[in-house]
Amino acid sequence: MAPSTLLYFVIGYFLLLFIVAWYTSKNSNNESFFIGNRNSNWMLVAFGMIGTSLSGVTFVSVPGSVGNIGKVGAIPNALGYFQVVIGYFLGYIVVAYVLLPLYYKLNLTSIYNYLQQRFGIWAYKTGASFFILSRTVGATARLYLVINVLHIFILSRLNIPFWVSVAVVLIMILLYTFKGGVKTIVYTDTLQTTLMITGLVICIGYILSHLNLTVTQAVNGMEAKNLTRIFNTDINSKGFFIKQIIGGAFITIAMTGLDQEMMQKNISVKNLKDSQKNMLTFSVVLVFVNLLFLLLGGLLYLYAYNQGATFTTILMDGQPTWAFVKDGLNITGDNLFPSIALGLLQTMPAFISIIFIIALISALFPSADGALTALTSSFCIDILGIKERPDLSEKQKKRTRQTVHLVMTAIFFISILIFREINSRSIIDKILDLAGYTYGPLLGLFAFGILTKRNLPDNFIIALIALISPVLCYLLQTNAPHLFHGYVIGIEILIINGLLTFMGLLTISKKQ
Repeated sequence: MAPSTLLYFVIGYFLLLFIVAWYTSKNSNNESFFIGNRNSNWMLVAFGMIGTSLSGVTFVSVPGSVGNIGKVGAIPNALGYFQVVIGYFLGYIVVAYVLLPLYYKLNLTSIYNYLQQRFGIWAYKTGASFFILSRTVGATARLYLVINVLHIFILSRLNIPFWVSVAVVLIMILLYTFKGGVKTIVYTDTLQTTLMITGLVICIGYILSHLNLTVTQAVNGMEAKNLTRIFNTDINSKGFFIKQIIGGAFITIAMTGLDQEMMQKNISVKNLKDSQKNMLTFSVVLVFVNLLFLLLGGLLYLYAYNQGATFTTILMDGQPTWAFVKDGLNITGDNLFPSIALGLLQTMPAFISIIFIIALISALFPSADGALTALTSSFCIDILGIKERPDLSEKQKKRTRQTVHLVMTAIFFISILIFREINSRSIIDKILDLAGYTYGPLLGLFAFGILTKRNLPDNFIIALIALISPVLCYLLQTNAPHLFHGYVIGIEILIINGLLTFMGLLTISKKQ
């Protein structure tokens, strides 16, 4: 299909979002932007959060991860990502019954106000600053992945430079979140999640139909190609199943329960009971949807085999991974799904390309718009403290909020260009690695506040401990194979980071 035709569908999709944003942002104010006036429907929030959690990374990177074979000569741990998903589910239960009751009890607009009430201003500012860093890195990595796909398969063929592609997408996101904030995002996320899951199901259905397979037959075909193994039992491996499950649980606690973007939507629900229903419903659906993405990954490899592609093992980021070879090209990892859906094998019908692009954009925006809004909210409330400024009028607060929104968009732009310089076989691996470093201090701070009754001195030492812990983790992770007889530290780096922060805070704490 011609790139210009796909571009028309992208433009049409943006127009639909603007219509929804215009309708939902009527009579909006700062409270609408920050927490949706605490009047969001829990079912809409739960469904929309699926899109926020999955994002374009899941849509592209999880199917591609099926080709990550691990050690040369080992049985492929093709569905190993599901180990992390099991951990996610356990983590959501902790968020629902430990963190949400705390946030509602304190009636928080920013969850980092808890740190201020518990320890003082330095803990509060440190926590908010690490959230801003964490969410900026994670959101821009997700944005880069999807914009890069759009650029390679559509915009570059129209001779549009990459930086222009990034600028246009960010301007679109800015425009439909500028006024309504959370109040608008609850509805746009619901729309986008619907389109994303619909696209996923249609792509699976088409491949099954094309290969003349039932789901059971497809799973049997994947098993014959060693594409159905979930659990990795190599204790020294980065993908060891206990590491992945426990690490996944803590990733959820940190990246959802201690993340202003995710909690901003949850605490916009009317009451705690509905918010907990939202969290549990969302977690069950999320497990099922991730299974569908992994099934799609296996089907894509079967489809490529069927179309005459051959497979070889290549090294990316120092790790062996499968690549299918067609017309002299090696396609692997994050490029697998878009390459097939957009016609590399020249057998996919045009309507699949259209559905893929719409679903991909739908996967992109729930994570991007929510991140931009949450970062704006956190910087305004936690760093600038505009809610506590009686000297500022509502109009002045609104102007400040809009200025911060623009600055955050510019930071996104610069960060995406930086990610373009980083070559990786899988962005989802990079995001999980980075999360361990940036969310670890947040995990340590909140754990210390919830699990102990000790006080901290309200000074710069808190921030210093939060900065030193990730540095120590980096040194430990880098040297672990030499120190621990080949043991590789993976996703559990988040737990180690949080524990180091916790122990550091313990050394400077005092009894109440």
